Amino acid sequence: MIMEEKELREIVPIQAEWSIPQLQENLAVALEGSGPALSTTQLLISTIDSEIALVVNTSGSSDDSKLVAISKSALIASTNASHKYLGATPGDSWSLLLPTTHIAGINVLIRATALGSRVIDNRNSSKYIDADFISIVPTQLYKALTSDSKLLEHLRAAEAVLVGGARLDDKVKKEATAHHIKIVTTYGMTEMCGGCVYNQKPLDGVEVNINNDGLIKLKGPMIASGYLMENGEINSLSTNGWFESNDIGEINSGMLKVSGRADEVIISGGEKISLSLVEQRVRELLPNQDLIAFTLPDEKWGEKLCLASNRKLDLAALKEKLGSLLTPKEVFVFQQIPTTAIGKPDRRAAATLATGLRSANE
Repeated sequence: MIMEEKELREIVPIQAEWSIPQLQENLAVALEGSGPALSTTQLLISTIDSEIALVVNTSGSSDDSKLVAISKSALIASTNASHKYLGATPGDSWSLLLPTTHIAGINVLIRATALGSRVIDNRNSSKYIDADFISIVPTQLYKALTSDSKLLEHLRAAEAVLVGGARLDDKVKKEATAHHIKIVTTYGMTEMCGGCVYNQKPLDGVEVNINNDGLIKLKGPMIASGYLMENGEINSLSTNGWFESNDIGEINSGMLKVSGRADEVIISGGEKISLSLVEQRVRELLPNQDLIAFTLPDEKWGEKLCLASNRKLDLAALKEKLGSLLTPKEVFVFQQIPTTAIGKPDRRAAATLATGLRSANE
């Protein structure tokens, strides 16, 4: 049996020196097929399946980095579904406040292109130019509500502000709503071209299910083609069309509630502990402190629950309110809480910092 060879196209890495208009133009021709496919990182290959328009390097706070290969049709389906939900029309504008090394930032450029508008680059700006739609992560929303009045006004002026990439605290969401910010919570991942569930409801064409282990499964026309291997092969990431995430969730009356990541549930002393739940409970007690929960290896506990903040923490006071299970066994003070480029808690970096502080104090 003779295997039919796939048609190939050139693939080039996104260049740091490209301006936003240049990147937007290169994304446009990648989607049309008249230009090379793009990658957010340097690859060992120079050609790829002609259906692939974009390869995005994805890495969370605990996962190994993966290269996600996304087709033209998936990116277009994602853009169309988002705009249908938002009621976007040609000429509407998008504000760029996210890095273009991740799918969320790239989506802003693709969506603006689909609407026939130029991206408004408001990154590293103190004078925000208003736009119809904005995409941010929870840490940026928190900043707007606590310390950046100009960003707050920028968010208030938008028709919708998409917030995703990490869990949005209920109190922060309520405060944003009280400030008349039109919040749209988003859930998704690079493997689904970014957000595919808005305000807990699947976008048009998206199906959501929960497997026997409580993990969220997703299906839809925006699913990525697969993971790109070093030799250029693309390994499928789906089973029967479904992508199985590492997120724990439940569905009630058609609404998806995301509880946290399976790899952020640790077993310490034989008890299961959710790191995101620990952060949530401590934030309820200390709303004005930056926090991160993480683990360090421990002879007694196996994994020891640790917590770092930008200010000193009173362990005894925490234990009185949280109980022994959710109280960290060791606390640290960091000058800055580490996050990934997209704003997620970087637990690996936190563990490294804590280990370094221990060594310095020994």
